[in-house]
Amino acid sequence: MIDRANAHKAIVQPYSELQAGLDDAAVLIELADEEGDAAQRSSALAEVAAQLGALEEKADELEMKMLLSERFDTHSAYLFLNAGAGGTESCDWADMLFRMYTRYAERNGFEVSVLNVQPGDEAGIKSAEFMVSGPYAYGYLKAERGVHRLVRISPFDSNKRRHTSFVALDVVAELDDDAEVEIREDDLRIDTYRSSGAGGQHVNTTDSAVRIVHLPTGIVVSCQAERSQHKNRAKAMKMLQAKVYEWEQDQKRKDLEKFYGAKGEIAWGSQIRSYVLQPYQMVKDHRTEEETGNVDAVLDGKLDPFIKAYLKDHVREQASTSEPG
Repeated sequence: MIDRANAHKAIVQPYSELQAGLDDAAVLIELADEEGDAAQRSSALAEVAAQLGALEEKADELEMKMLLSERFDTHSAYLFLNAGAGGTESCDWADMLFRMYTRYAERNGFEVSVLNVQPGDEAGIKSAEFMVSGPYAYGYLKAERGVHRLVRISPFDSNKRRHTSFVALDVVAELDDDAEVEIREDDLRIDTYRSSGAGGQHVNTTDSAVRIVHLPTGIVVSCQAERSQHKNRAKAMKMLQAKVYEWEQDQKRKDLEKFYGAKGEIAWGSQIRSYVLQPYQMVKDHRTEEETGNVDAVLDGKLDPFIKAYLKDHVREQASTSEPG
């Protein structure tokens, strides 16, 4: 109940502030019209323009939140990156995406906690598991679930040939404590290993990292964020519960394609979005047709246009499937 009340407050309060801002702007416009001095009138109108620009940004943010009405949209999110076809290229691409989502989180006031990272053999990362914490983190980031494709001149190719790389991103909501997830101890294989790192004093010298395999589903989660094996196991179990819950919901709907089909095979033809750096620059989402030529901005975490386009399509799709007949 408290979470639901906070979610409603998060929409009602900004709407009230938006209305108050518009009322203030209307008063300023009236005062500017009555101003006899041209310079003073120009200054007042400039102030109104700046105020309306800020209100437009708030309106966009409010519109985004109004698109989020599903059960876990207000929750934090677990993100799982896995490099696919492309070897070193894909590992480097996974590292670029990890930075992109970290920058997105920073831009939107979310907190990022890295739970596990597996470095690539030569560069980048093979996989990463991390948590993005804050209100509506899952609601926004669920739009990013799928295979992301990169086309560029490879910095690892001495012949400067163009390469295509793929990375899959899975996004799962952090669960409520009352979420119904039953995980039997007998269904788990729990391994411990030594945490990896860049070296120096922060590398653990004990086997504190934890990997848990859920045998019935094959779901695997890992955590090496803490020095304590007990704490790593607790965090890994929370991740596992979230992933198993998502899997079970799809089983109940008898629609596994909705969960796995969104990601598909980590290879050609399954991507949800393409990032082209050469021979031209463009990022294009294949689900919504949203695109931009400002690739650098996107890779720096400016994902709002893509997320908003996806959420609008998602809401329309949900509405159409719920209509009778």
